[in-house]
Amino acid sequence: MDRRTLSSVDLSKAAWQKSARSGGTGGGCVEVARNLPGVTAVRDSKNPDGPVLLFVPGEWGAFLNGVRRDDLTA
Repeated sequence: MDRRTLSSVDLSKAAWQKSARSGGTGGGCVEVARNLPGVTAVRDSKNPDGPVLLFVPGEWGAFLNGVRRDDLTA
């Protein structure tokens, strides 16, 4: 998917799944939708109408690798 078309992604068909690593204590809960064509969508489960991060396949893989290596900083 071309990055310029990300704003036209229809999120109404997203099948959101809560991360198995999200705790039940109300803390950092992340939901991921991997059923959308050409993108992976990520959102905060406590704010389902809030912002959504969209990753094209190469970006999603790089993001996951960064998380696994603990390379991401605030």
